[in-house]
Amino acid sequence: MPASTRQQPEQPLTDREREILNAVVNSYITSAEPVGSRTVVKRFDLEWSAATVRNIMSDLEEHGYLQQVHTSSGRVPTDLGYRYYVDHLMRVHRLTLQERRRIEGEFQHRLDDVNALLRHTSHLLALVSHQAGLAEMPDTRQALVQQFELVPLGENRLSVLMVDNFGTVHSVTTSPGVAKDPSKIESLNAFLNQNFRGIAMGSLSDMVRTKLSELVDEQHELAQSALEVLDLVPVRKETKLFLGGTVQLFEQPEFQQVEQARTVFGLLEEHDRLITVLRKAVSDGDGQAIFISKHEDNMGAEGIGVVASSYEVDGQPAGLIGVLGPRRMPYSRLTAVVQYTAGLLGRILTRLGK
Repeated sequence: MPASTRQQPEQPLTDREREILNAVVNSYITSAEPVGSRTVVKRFDLEWSAATVRNIMSDLEEHGYLQQVHTSSGRVPTDLGYRYYVDHLMRVHRLTLQERRRIEGEFQHRLDDVNALLRHTSHLLALVSHQAGLAEMPDTRQALVQQFELVPLGENRLSVLMVDNFGTVHSVTTSPGVAKDPSKIESLNAFLNQNFRGIAMGSLSDMVRTKLSELVDEQHELAQSALEVLDLVPVRKETKLFLGGTVQLFEQPEFQQVEQARTVFGLLEEHDRLITVLRKAVSDGDGQAIFISKHEDNMGAEGIGVVASSYEVDGQPAGLIGVLGPRRMPYSRLTAVVQYTAGLLGRILTRLGK
């Protein structure tokens, strides 16, 4: 079961309490209205009386799984109630053939550019979830260099261009010693392309250092120049997040109040904080996570739910995708959608990088 920040309840639940909590959560996810005992009995065709269900709901409230918004109203799940539901009661929806084909069809003719592919993924997730979709770019450090191009700019300056296997161009302008001798730039360019194409960006400098000990004379000198150039090229984990369908969030009743809407907008603007939280959640959840924000999470917004999954390129985790909305989300279905989309995206990116 995908999970993050898993919180074990202090009070174990009986089978009856589990069944009623499951019914209340599913009913509230569908209706966005507080759930009463009569609704539970009728909708789920329970053999117990409304009075019995009401007593069980009262016990669940006492244990912290449900809360009563108004004295005369029904009850809604708390953070703890949602967490228990996700960790112990939820069954992941099984996508139908039609649902899978719809997702697959959305990726047709969009396989040639990684930025367009990830942007489209975020919009696809928003479309099928009616929440905000998010998609993180693959880790630059894992991208494989396909082509080097060194371009002298004059005044001892050099433009270093590297094209990776996703078609992304990485460039930096530096002033290495080799830039003082334009005649050596062409030789260095050929040396890099002959020896280091297909190497992960994050491993380039280490590979050159290893190669350095094996070379002599002119080749050794070229390797030293290559190391000088590559050490000046910043290769770091960059945060680039595509968001789709954010307007749909504010159609949800939870986000129609101005203050809550402002809080959610603030979270969506702070990509670094959002990605940090999600990476930790996905890491703790073995590549998949359902995150339900709480005050102590320092996420900047309470009442948020996220279903996320990492995607792999060549068998290695490369980034994450997910959907973000109110904590009242159909987690069962969205978990299936996000997991299937992550697997499909990973296969497409792997083929794109060949």
